[in-house]
Formats: sequence, structure tokens, C-alpha cells
Amino acid sequence: MTAPRPLLIPPYQGRRVAVMGLARSGLAAARVLTASGAQVLAWDDGTGGQKAAEAAGIPLTNLHEADLSGVAALVLSPGIPHTFPRAHPVAARAKAAGIPIIGDVELLRQARPDAAYIGITGTNGKSTTTALTGHILAHAGRTIAVGGNLGIPVLTFPALGEGDVYVLEMSSYQLELTPSLGFDAAVLLNITPDHLDRHGGMDGYIAAKRLIFQPGARDASKPLPVAILGVDEPNTAAMADSLEAPAGDSIARRVVRISAERAVPGGIHAADGVLVDDTDGRALAVVDLRDCAALPGRHNWQNACAAYAATRAVGVAPEVIAEAMRTFPGLVHRQQTIATINGIRFVNDSKATNADAASKALGCYQDMYWIVGGKAKEGGLSGLEPFMGRVHHAFLIGEASEEFAPWLEGKVSYGRYGTLDQAVPAAYAMAQEAGGGTVLLSPACASFDQYPNFEVRGDAFVGIVRALQEKDGTP
Repeated sequence: MTAPRPLLIPPYQGRRVAVMGLARSGLAAARVLTASGAQVLAWDDGTGGQKAAEAAGIPLTNLHEADLSGVAALVLSPGIPHTFPRAHPVAARAKAAGIPIIGDVELLRQARPDAAYIGITGTNGKSTTTALTGHILAHAGRTIAVGGNLGIPVLTFPALGEGDVYVLEMSSYQLELTPSLGFDAAVLLNITPDHLDRHGGMDGYIAAKRLIFQPGARDASKPLPVAILGVDEPNTAAMADSLEAPAGDSIARRVVRISAERAVPGGIHAADGVLVDDTDGRALAVVDLRDCAALPGRHNWQNACAAYAATRAVGVAPEVIAEAMRTFPGLVHRQQTIATINGIRFVNDSKATNADAASKALGCYQDMYWIVGGKAKEGGLSGLEPFMGRVHHAFLIGEASEEFAPWLEGKVSYGRYGTLDQAVPAAYAMAQEAGGGTVLLSPACASFDQYPNFEVRGDAFVGIVRALQEKDGTP
């Protein structure tokens, strides 16, 4: 078996390139650019990033002070603001000097222009859709690499060629830093308020998400790009219409609408749990998603429709997609069933960092003991009123407890428990007393008040459940 070729970026050989931010994606960029023969000026404002660069043999250059003349590009980590709420000083210096500000995905496209690219974005659901798309392509025997915002830096990928596929989860931050990449299949699942401070408001956030449909520097000999949009919420439904309108942006593309709530003539839907492809007017029933254990709920049905459309766009047959969906294992921290102890199910949905994401899990279960809270986001729990009849008791944790308690008053029984260490055993005891149910961690909040990220929070929940499991002798 031939070893995969390492990724190189020939356009930057012998040129000066600045890299700001040396976490996973920035460090990978500095390494690949150095291997490609670029003169890399790398910097991170934090000691952690600086130490990581030194350990990797990447020399540090303070970009706040360095001479930027002749720098071909500033590669900016996506978490560093370049416009709102205020441009980072290094980004401001680059703008003033007329230096292009790009991200690691832009470098990937410049390195491997012949590969196919599937891009997936949305406020919620993009990680599951990205993983499912990759799973389908792997099942179909395609050579792929899957990552991006999902957590795997794209510049750690192997060098893929024609016929191979990069599947990229794209955040709004990354899309703003990727001007020349035109996706062969681009997915926008939904848009609800999030990261508004980074985009100057909702209009800026919508505009950033729309960038996934930009034509970029696509090869004109390739088939028409496919724009895949969920139409179950108004922002994306309106965008689908505007992309298709003759007076729109004048870019030739094929628009595919997807829905988990209703039939979409000429599109793909799963209104009753059966995925139906009507793109050629035949209403082909492809797979019953209720048989796919890792895809519960309408939100996952929409994710499945999106992954189906994206993989069909690169030539995978419907029956192969159906087989793959039935074997999809799901993602950790996303409606992940951890254990069933004495008839009580424990579900880790730590990735639900806003109310819209939490609503997906709350709509999937009955008789819930809901662990909620953390660092509140704008809007709090607004929109979750219809699900409170499914909740026996809410267990408030973290700094959002004081804000959320008045909202819960009169809607559902609740209490303040502070931490997961207190909330999980209390939820288990209450569920035991009631004779069953589901203990659901779906916080509707960021984790930063108590944990560095949602993964660590989810792992803490899993650890507590495992301890309960061991104590009760449940396998």
C-alpha cells in the first residue's frame, strides 16, 4: 500500500508568510509552510502557543512589532477576530499593509486544487453532518479526509488528488478566511443567532454563512456546484430562493432544498422519518431513518438529508448511502447514550451549547431529568417552552442558574445543584424514585464557567455515570 503523500503548498516557496495563533490549526500551518520552503513568521500571544511552537522547532517572531514588508499572507487562526468586535492588532497591521488575511482551509485549497471539496456549515448540526458524510464516503470506498472545525486541522491531511474528497466542517469564522475555495457541494443546515459579536450582528452572521456558496476559483470544467440548504427555518429558506433567482448573484449552481418537516418538491425530505429523494421527480424512498440508531429526532433527519445530498453530488449511489446510514456510530457529546442503569437512560448532549441545540434533544425523549446551565448565551432558554411538559425536573448548574431559575418558575419543577457532581446523582435518585426516565445533560450553555470546553464537560458527565454504573453493578 502506498503511503499518503505529505501536504505541501508550492505557491509559498521562498516567500514570507505570517502565522498568527499557534493552537492546532496554526501550528499545523506553520509546519506545512516551513516544509514547503516558506519563510514563516509565527506568533501567539499566549505562552501555551509559544511553547508548542518552540517544541515543534518553529521560530517565533513577534508580529506586533515585526517588519511585515514583503509578507505574502497572514494566516490567522479562526478564533482571532479580524473585524468585529475589534480587529486583533496583528490583523489590523496586515489590513493596513494590504496583506491578504486567510485561514488554513484556504492554504489547503491552494495546495490541492484538483480534489473535490464538500463544505458543511450551519449554527447547529454541522459536526454530525460532516461525520456522517465522511462515513458514507468511506463506506463507498472513496479516498477522503474529514475535519476542519470538527477538530482535525486540515493541514494535517494527506495530499489528495482528483476523484478524492475533502469533507470540511466550516465555521462562520473559517468561511471569512477562505476566499478562493468553491465547494463542489456546499451545505447550509440552519441559521439561528450565535457569535453575533464576531459578525457585527445577525446580518453579518448570515452574510458569513452565505460565503459557503461563493464560487471561489473553481475549475470551469467541473460539474455545476451543488448548493444544499435546509428550508425548515426562514433565514435559510430565503437564501435558497435568492441563490436560485435569476437576479441573484449570477453564479451558475444547482440548488437542492432539504427538510425534516415537510415534502419538498424537487428536493430531499424526511418528514415522516423516511428519507425521500425527489430531485428527479420520482420521490424515491431511500432509507427509514428510524432504523438508524445514531440519528434520532428530526434534527438528525435533516442532517441525514444533507449528507445524502452531498454524497449524491459526488457520485455515491442511494443504496450505498442507505447502508452506510444504518451503520453510522454517531458522535460523542451529541445525544450520546452512555448507559442504562436500572431502567434509567443517561444521555450526554454536552455539545448543546445554546437553546436551539438543546431543543433537538428535548424533542427526542419523554420523562426527562434535565441537567441545564453553564455560561449562558444570548437568548437564554427562550424557545424551549414547548418541551417543558416532557421534563419532570430541571437540575440547574453553573453561573446561569440565577438567570434560568425565573424562566423555569411555573413551567417545571427545578432546583439549583451547582455542579455535575451534585446534579447527576440527584437526577438518578429522582428518576429511580419515579420508576424510570432519561437523565439528559443538554446544557443550552457554554461550558467556560466550570470547564475549558464542552468535551471536558461531557467527559465529566460520563465519568460520573460510569461511577454510578460501577456502584450499582450494572454492566
